[in-house]
Amino acid sequence: MVSWRWAALLSFALVAPAGLPAGGAERRLPEVRRRQAAQEPLLAPARLVLRCAPQQQAPAITAVPLGEPLRVLRSWCTGAGQRWLQVELAGSGRRGWMVG
Repeated sequence: MVSWRWAALLSFALVAPAGLPAGGAERRLPEVRRRQAAQEPLLAPARLVLRCAPQQQAPAITAVPLGEPLRVLRSWCTGAGQRWLQVELAGSGRRGWMVG
């Protein structure tokens, strides 16, 4: 009787994992949704100030209200590792730099 239990346990242990994915359960990774540049503009996450150069001391060009559509033209990193984005306001076509 004991040998039958061990045989059943051993066969289950050898066969059952073959039917399961790695990790023992099916997991779905979240889908990554990428913004399509031509169709979906980047929206200003907060009230921003566009500057004429990628520096904090650079003169301000204009203030951008929350939710304003922007188009990213290029990205630039300073020597200190600060990331700046050159953007264009979708409605007016004005360009400037903002901290990214």
